[in-house]
Amino acid sequence: MMNRFVIAEPDKCIGCRTCEIACALAHPVGAIAAPLTPATFAPRLTVVKGMKISTPVLCRHCEDAPCVNVCPNGAIVYRQNSVQVLQDRCVGCKTCMVACPYGAMNVVARPAAQPAAGYATTHAIKAEVQKCDLCVDHAGGPACIPSCPTKALHLVDRNTMDAARKSRQERAALDMTNGRLF
Repeated sequence: MMNRFVIAEPDKCIGCRTCEIACALAHPVGAIAAPLTPATFAPRLTVVKGMKISTPVLCRHCEDAPCVNVCPNGAIVYRQNSVQVLQDRCVGCKTCMVACPYGAMNVVARPAAQPAAGYATTHAIKAEVQKCDLCVDHAGGPACIPSCPTKALHLVDRNTMDAARKSRQERAALDMTNGRLF
């Protein structure tokens, strides 16, 4: 079965970063949703802006995902037709960042309570990988899609890909008959 993923139409993207904000709000830092600050702003997608084009870069949830294949702790797995990170296994080694062909993986530092010797608890930092998780734990699906004011983001699945392929085949066939190659 093909994994689902979010794709952007760069010609529609205006670089407003609303998708980044929606993503950060859908994945609050810590147990309680805190206001967005530079310290808590950690979207799982990145809007890349060039001179003439802008577009969000997201995980493509590859079927044979390089990140899954290289993770030494088995922290990246296939789940619900997507590629997901099991944070309790992630050690923040960054191997997945190196392997990802899209640059969709990000390692961030999170506060983590660590039991110390005796009864006290020390506060430490835990490095963990973040990537688009398709908001699998949110009822409405990916938060970035409905937030986009230009409707540049789309959830792609097997049916979407099959329809796009069929449309391209039909256009190619029409181009061949109109051009009279033979």
